This record gives sequence, C-alpha cells and structure tokens, in this order.
Amino acid sequence: MNKNLRLLIPVLLAAAACQDRGSGTSGAEVPARTNFLDVAGMDTTVKPGDNFFLYASGNWLKKTAIPKTETGWGSFYTLYNDNLKNLEQILKEAAAARDKPGSAGQKVGDFYASGMDTVTIEKLGYDPIKPLLARIDAIKSPDDLIAFITSGYAEGQGDLLSFYVGPDDKISNKNAVHFGQAGIVLPDRSYYLDQDDKAKKIRQAYKKYVSTLFKLTGSAPAAADQYTDHVIRLETALAASHSTPVELRDPQKNYNKFAVSDIQKRTPGMNWRNVLDRLLIKTDTVLVGQPRYYQTLNTLLRSEPIELWKQKLRFDAINSGAPALSKAFRDARFEFFGRTLSGQQAPTERWKTIVNSTDDNLGELLGQLYTEKHFKPEAKKRMLELVNNLQKVYKARIEKLDWMSADTKKKAIDKLESFLKKIGYPDKWKKYDDVTVGRATYYANLQSARKHAYREMAEKMGKPIDRTEWGMTPPTVNAYYNPSYNEIVFPAGILQFPFFDFNADDAINYGAIGAVIGHEMTHGFDDQGRQYDKDGNLKDWWTPADAAKFKEKADKVVKLYDSFKLYDQQVNGALTLGENLADIGGLNIAYDAFKLTEQGRDNSKRIDGFTPDQRFFLGFAQVWRIKTREETMRVRLKTDPHSPEMFRVNGPVYNMEAFYKAFNVQPTAKMYVKPADRVGVW
Repeated sequence: MNKNLRLLIPVLLAAAACQDRGSGTSGAEVPARTNFLDVAGMDTTVKPGDNFFLYASGNWLKKTAIPKTETGWGSFYTLYNDNLKNLEQILKEAAAARDKPGSAGQKVGDFYASGMDTVTIEKLGYDPIKPLLARIDAIKSPDDLIAFITSGYAEGQGDLLSFYVGPDDKISNKNAVHFGQAGIVLPDRSYYLDQDDKAKKIRQAYKKYVSTLFKLTGSAPAAADQYTDHVIRLETALAASHSTPVELRDPQKNYNKFAVSDIQKRTPGMNWRNVLDRLLIKTDTVLVGQPRYYQTLNTLLRSEPIELWKQKLRFDAINSGAPALSKAFRDARFEFFGRTLSGQQAPTERWKTIVNSTDDNLGELLGQLYTEKHFKPEAKKRMLELVNNLQKVYKARIEKLDWMSADTKKKAIDKLESFLKKIGYPDKWKKYDDVTVGRATYYANLQSARKHAYREMAEKMGKPIDRTEWGMTPPTVNAYYNPSYNEIVFPAGILQFPFFDFNADDAINYGAIGAVIGHEMTHGFDDQGRQYDKDGNLKDWWTPADAAKFKEKADKVVKLYDSFKLYDQQVNGALTLGENLADIGGLNIAYDAFKLTEQGRDNSKRIDGFTPDQRFFLGFAQVWRIKTREETMRVRLKTDPHSPEMFRVNGPVYNMEAFYKAFNVQPTAKMYVKPADRVGVW
C-alpha cells in the first residue's frame, strides 16, 4: 500500500468485506433498521463529563467478551465478521458455478476453492517452497545474494527491499520508485532493541518461532537454534538502522532523491543499475526514504558470512510462505503472531482467512461481483451529497479562522475545493488477464497474483499518473486520504450502519459517517497533509507566520494526547498527531454540517430520550466502541498512528463547546477542559 495513505482505522482492524445491515445499500430485501442508538449499551452511572467513552458504551464494554479467534471486538470487528459471511457466499456460489475459464467468477471461485482445499495443502507440506529454498542454497557470493533478493520480486518472492512505484512527492504528475526500510519481521525496531521484560519475553517467543520453522523444513534441533541466532543477529543489526515510527511521519526528512550514480557511491557494494534492471524498473533516479537502512544493508551484505545471510533468506521464505503451507506451519505462525503478539486465543477460521486472501489478491474482481449485488447508486449519490455538504462547511470554517492570514486561507480553500472524491468503487476496473488460477494449486495461485501485482506496479514507470486507481478494494470497511492525489476515498464497505443508514436520523449519520468524511478531509490539513499543495506536491504553501501558529496549536494537541495512558503505556502524542488532528477537526466539521439540517436546527425533538445534539455525539462515540486485547493494544501504542478508541472519543468531545452544552457538563466534571485550554486547529 502507498506509504502516503492516511487511513481511518489501523490496518489490523480494517474490515475486508461488507454486508448490508438495513442501510439500503444491498440488492437483497432486508428489514429496515429502526434503532440506531444502543441505549442499553450505555452506562449512565458514569457522567458524560467524567468519561464520555464509558458513558456511551460502558455497559456494552462490561458485558462483551472478545471471541477467542479475535484480537478485539466491537463496531469494526462485528462489521468485519458479518461482512466476511457476505463475501463468503459470493465466493461459494462462484466456486460452485464453475464459470468459463478466465472469467471473474472462475478466478475468484477457484482461488477460494484452492485455499479451502486443506487436504491437498496438507499432503504437499512445504513442497511448494522447496524450489525457492533450493535457489537460496545455491547462493555462493554477495553478488549471488543481491541477484536473488532483487530478481525474486518479479516472481512474487523478493526479499530485504521495500519499494513501490507511485507519484514523486514533489512532482506529483510523475511516477518514481520509492525505497524504504525493510528486513525485519517484528513490528518495529524497539522490539529488537528495548531491554524491558516485555520486549525480552517477545524476543524469546520469536526465537522459538524461528527455530520451529527451521525444524519443520528438516533442520536438526541444534542447527535450527544456531540458524535462529544468525537470523536474529542480522535482523537486530538491520533494526538499529531503522527510523522510529515518529521519524517516519516527517515527509520532508523521508524525501531523499538520488541519481542512481549517487546512491551507488553511498552503497558501493550494491550495483544499483543491475538492481533496478532485475526489478524491471527503468529510471535514472530513485527516492530513498531511509538511506541509513540501505547503507547498513550494503555493509552487512559484504561483511557478514554468506551462510548467515542464507539462513535469514531461508527463514524469510518459510515465514512468508507459512500461511499457504500445511497446518504445522500455520499453527507455528499463529502461536507467535496470533497468541504472543496479539493475544488471540484461537486461530482465525480457515474460511475467513481465504476470503481475505481472495480480496487481497483479486480484490477488484471480487469487488465487481460484490458491488453488482450489494451496492446501489442511491448510496453513492447520498454519500456525495454528504461529502459536498461537509466540504462547504470546511470552507466556511477556514474563512473564519482567526489565526491564519488571507493568503494562506486562499490556498487552503483552493486545496479543499480540489479534492478528488471517490465513493463506492472505481470507475475503471483493474484487469487480471495474466493471473492463472487453479482449484488445487493455492500456493501457485498466490504466486501468480503476486507476479501480476508486481508487473502492474513496475509498468507504471514512464507512464502518466493514473488518478483513477484505488488504494483499497470496494468491500473494505475503511476510508483514506492520499496527499499525492489530494483525494478522499470511501469504499462501498463503509457505507453501512453504524456509519451510514438511509433510515437513520441526521444526528446519527452526521455523527458517524459525517465525522469519517470530516476526518479524511482534515488529513489534507494535518501536520503531514498540510505540507502537500492542491496538486499533491510536497511543497511549502504556508506563510512562515501561519506555519508557526499551526505548529503552536499542534504542539498543544501532542501534549494533550501524551497525557493519556493505557496499560501503563503512554499514548505517543507525536506519533498519533495526524490522526488526532483529523479526529478533532472531523467531528467539529461534521457537527457544523449537522446544524444546517432540519433536525440540527431544532434541538428540541427527542428520540430515545436524547436531543439531536446528544444523539450526534452518542452516534459518534458508539462507532468507536471497541474492546481490544492488551497484547494487541501494546503493539498499537508503540507502532500505530491511531490513538486507542477511548481517546479517539474523549479527545475530540472535551475540546468542543457544543458537547459541554449538549450534556450540561459543569467545570467540576473530571475531564472538563477550560475554554482557554481547549485544543484544535481546524
């Protein structure tokens, strides 16, 4: 995925499918939803001004148990699981239909059938990756090693490099190749370098996992343990060169353009012209986000024995292939990534895994079948109306800002009005003509899809930017802003309850999907997005005085979120700044837009005992009612730019005067913030 996408929710929570729940978006006849607020799930023993997240969802949190197969539970998780059933039905029908070879139905149906054929997969064991392991065994020199890690990408199995082809950040109408840090398997550098007990425990479990994979492919126990030490030694050295998650958020510092000859001088052990040729990429310049990683990799490739590197490559190949191999490999992977890192108590059901795999690899083929059955044009029309309404409100808010000069305001509004809006599904579907899919060859199907995806990406070099391209598949329950395209994108999957329902009152829809729309719009003006102009170029369009005022306000947001803590871990206000700005700005914009509706203008008519304003804030809060396993949350607190859900609710509401008025919150409330101390930018 493009590094620039600003997601609504972290990838680990992103729903991969969509089932209609009475929203009016389904082709099937379903009863219309009449209840849009879970009053029983509230905990009215908690005062709204003491902890609004618990007030809105406290009883639900007390009564809800996280299923053993999940890392958490709540709004996004229930959508995710209900929605997978919908896609499963499509795939089962496609598999049973046995459509003509090459058709969308045949490819997605046979792909799904091959992944569900665990009998064949079990018989094969690790046979599918034996040719790859043999290639690794044949490596004799550093040059062989570099040839292997680069040429493999075109075959769907490269290693040690992270790169993609997409718009040059400073020349957004031109494609460039972007290289980034890679080479490690644990979530980030801190898992290798931290010396606290929790980090050591995870590393010990990781060692066990690495050793297990070596043993499953024939290594004797003593040799497996030795190989494991080699792998972790190399990964730790690579991790030390990595930038931190906070450092990765600075687009200027991570924009480093080199002529091929210049990067060659910095990394003389890597023949970059040869590397690019093997990657099938024709260019004279490269963008290297984190040069320190490539300098370290260059040194280690020549200084460390080839045998050590071969064990690292061998492990990477087995680890990458494990989800498509026999049960012993899948179980080993679950024990570490599922149980240890995420706290998951039981493996995800096989059918869910394969539905997700189909969406990941043949997403726009599956998306075509999905939208034909479950997405109506009326949903797209209504969503566009909402987007346009919030865009108008955002413009009005910018015009009223008392801290921004007229010159910067004009450029901000130009950018706002230049947003490319994508709703539902692409206008132009991707083709998968070169993907070969068989009913009994799951691993080969994966490789064919990966080869296709790689060729599709590499062939962008030298071609015009295709702004019709999407970064998510249509059934995805998520949304994003992409600064290089200056676009806001809302896949069909998110246009359903609790985010959006044709039958819901405006308070609910504006508190839910309205806040999502406002969130993505605000990403265009968060601490990262504000650095890109209306055409998607990384370019300073602010006056120095306005930029300084923005930073002063943003620093207060950092300080606020730094004060939040969960499981004895502090929220990283710098890491989460962009998402926090989007949450705060998005809710303010959604509220202003709601007040323009008939229901919003008349705040006297109660539903479920609540005024329209109260329903707006409750609808927003209940969207974010999620209960997460401690292990998963600890990973998120270190690596995820999104704050925990409690603070995604409480952070914005306690900085809005409208919230205080709606619930008559007094200065004696536990989370009361004085008007002079309230934070926000937009």
